[in-house]
Amino acid sequence: MKFQGAVIKEQGVTFAVVVVKKHILDNKTEADKTIRMFQPIFPGIPIVLMAQDFRGVPTYYGRRDISQFMASIPIQCVSWKEYTLS
Repeated sequence: MKFQGAVIKEQGVTFAVVVVKKHILDNKTEADKTIRMFQPIFPGIPIVLMAQDFRGVPTYYGRRDISQFMASIPIQCVSWKEYTLS
């Protein structure tokens, strides 16, 4: 499975952002399960999920401080990369 994500280091904190479908963020159990699923790809760092609504506005789910930080960053400033989850 291919997915879009980014590893970001900001203010001494390294974390990952993974792009998912909005319905995953709408279900806390599914969102938590999805974070666990991606943990082997990003071992040892926090993972935040990101989904966009129909207008392209991002919403984040995960560690609160990281989610709030990401909400303040324009999405086009993130260096997205394609990853493969096997």
